[in-house]
Amino acid sequence: MHSDKDLDARNLNCPLPILRCKKALNELTAEQVLKITATDPGSKKDFDAFCRQTGHTLLDTQEAEGVFTFWIRKRSA
Repeated sequence: MHSDKDLDARNLNCPLPILRCKKALNELTAEQVLKITATDPGSKKDFDAFCRQTGHTLLDTQEAEGVFTFWIRKRSA
């Protein structure tokens, strides 16, 4: 899947992946896609809740060998 910016949040524990995601999304324009790679097992529920609360769209989530990858589309202005 295409992304406009990649964020490596591996080996970071909550709340750091979410905080770094917020900062990275602030650097994007509306409708751009952020790809986040994380290893925190709680990140799946954290990013799901984050998107529901902020209006961003969680496009896809994948997991392979303990690495979680998320694609989030920034909400429209």
